Amino acid sequence: MFRPAAAFLTATSLLGLVAAPAAAEEGMWTFDNFPAAQVRDQYGWAPDQAWLDRVQAAAVRLTGGCSASFVSSQGLILTNHHCVASCIFENATQDNDLLTNGFIAAGLTDEKKCAGQQAEVVTQITDVTDTVKGAFAGLTGEALTRARDAKIAELESAGCPDKERTRCQVVTLFGGGQYKLYTYRKYSDVRLVWAPEDRASTFGGDPDNFNFPRYSLDASFLRAYENGRPVATPQHLRWNPRPPREGEITFVVGNPGSTSRLNTQSQLAFAREAVLPVTLATLSELRGRLIRAMDESPDHRREGLDTLNGIENSLKVQIGRLKALNDPAFTATLADREAQLRQRSAGNAAIGDPWADVEQAVTAYRALYLPTRFISPSGDLYAYAQTLVLAAQEREKPDAERLPGFTNSALPLTQKRLLDERPVYSWLDQLTMEWSLSKAREYLGADDPDTRLLLGRESPEQLAERLVTGTRLADPAVRQQLWDGGLAAIRASDDPMIQYALALADRQRALREQVNEVYSGPLAVAGARLADARFAAYGDSLYPDATFTLRISYGQVKGWEERGQQVPFQTTLGGTFERATGNAPFDVAPAFARQRARIDPNVSFDFVTTNDIIGGNSGSPVIDRAGTVIGAAFDGNIHSLGGNYGYDPALNRTVAVSADAVQEALEKIYPSPRLVRELAAK
Repeated sequence: MFRPAAAFLTATSLLGLVAAPAAAEEGMWTFDNFPAAQVRDQYGWAPDQAWLDRVQAAAVRLTGGCSASFVSSQGLILTNHHCVASCIFENATQDNDLLTNGFIAAGLTDEKKCAGQQAEVVTQITDVTDTVKGAFAGLTGEALTRARDAKIAELESAGCPDKERTRCQVVTLFGGGQYKLYTYRKYSDVRLVWAPEDRASTFGGDPDNFNFPRYSLDASFLRAYENGRPVATPQHLRWNPRPPREGEITFVVGNPGSTSRLNTQSQLAFAREAVLPVTLATLSELRGRLIRAMDESPDHRREGLDTLNGIENSLKVQIGRLKALNDPAFTATLADREAQLRQRSAGNAAIGDPWADVEQAVTAYRALYLPTRFISPSGDLYAYAQTLVLAAQEREKPDAERLPGFTNSALPLTQKRLLDERPVYSWLDQLTMEWSLSKAREYLGADDPDTRLLLGRESPEQLAERLVTGTRLADPAVRQQLWDGGLAAIRASDDPMIQYALALADRQRALREQVNEVYSGPLAVAGARLADARFAAYGDSLYPDATFTLRISYGQVKGWEERGQQVPFQTTLGGTFERATGNAPFDVAPAFARQRARIDPNVSFDFVTTNDIIGGNSGSPVIDRAGTVIGAAFDGNIHSLGGNYGYDPALNRTVAVSADAVQEALEKIYPSPRLVRELAAK
């Protein structure tokens, strides 16, 4: 499954540009540049502006890293089960493990808050490219990034004076070729409404992850509230519980997290040689440590499950990406595209040689990559401390001088994530911190100054135990006091985790400044010139890399050929029982087993389309030509893992759960008559 966009993504975001324009069905398109003519040429029909406007108004971004959609007039939100698994688990009690047992709210008063979650709907997209570029014209390095970030902070603050109801975000597209101001209507109170048993969503487990056929009920419902009441959402998508039809046109609307399709060869080499190998080695060890600890007790098994699922999913993603970058045929295609663009741009003095500039920046960044990666230990409690320290320091400055994430426009969400109440498991936090500190010592070396700063004279195990057992930051009231008290309270605090975060803050800032000077600043300039080269060569009807902002892709319901065999375009509910072995992870969810006689075995379960998606699209509605919801995207097939770098229309597939299956579950497996009525309301 595609986990949330932010989960376990440790690779640094890189900038660049490939060369060729999008092939048919390729592309995660911005709503202000939808390729209507291209779609019409292929399908004989394309959405008009009114259709696009309706869909945009119902598309939801979940700040936990997923996508969703409004599907009723009362703020009801459709998304994936795995997108809200943390919320489900955090609302569990010792007597009722909601993740294992599932959850059905009997009424509005039973719907449960999701800590740290926020639902956002795009209301406007404004091109601010000239304004942002003008702010750093003629500057380089750290000075460039400071001027750019200051202008962005100014635009975001001015664009959304109502911080309670709106959020503004300036998004960098085409590696710095464009800057767009996205304005969102936000809903900061999001509650859990309905979720099946975890096994219904995770049937097949890691072996089936990123594979097909699938038998996964990866769907859940949330609701947006405001002032203690469900929000009115008259602009919602109509629920349409019908089976998909092979060959029909489909649209996936959501917020793909991050792609690297616009990277240069030097950036791809850096990912292949440095980023991905380190990520795979370290995450593999974390997985092993976690499995061992989970075997210690039933409580550990329950409390660590969501984290383990995220790690295993991330490992599969990174393995797929490394495999793609080691595939000679695939990488040759990427190299050819870059060569074509360089040839088309040769002799253009205004463009120059940005590829050489990118290579120089990447070379400089190689020396900073490991210290930058490891200077911030892992763990929820340390993350709380780091946020409190940085927020206190940054709030002392004018808005234009603050770090991203701590400007006036960003602070409400930062504060919400910090202060919302959620459980923290000391054993899990200690394990995660031990792991990250031990990996820092391993990769940096025991005598490295950064290792000495991180550890002092303690071992990773001693330090993690002292900090985790000594801190009080698991208590949201303590976090609130420190937030309200500002820098004076932070400096006066005797909390060991706060003092540790303070001790690391100066070095973290110094590394950030070095990265801005030799890497981020140069890439902003080179990225803009690479974008100019692409626009000059192919026009401006192009799609940018994914940025966890609203996109729309088009495709069709269609299987593919694998090893000489045709993979079907859908599975049925009845197939679940045929695939089941009785042994985990192929053990049927208890409610499925109990209701087997009532379940219609012919109901469409999961299906595949040629839509182009990536992590962050989880929960995206799959929409038909009529603009109705016929499913929710939750995964890609194994071939889509290379989709971070490119799209293959013959093999890449989106995997979705059908609205038909969700309706069957709502009526017979996990009955919720009130949701059935709400979804059927006109």
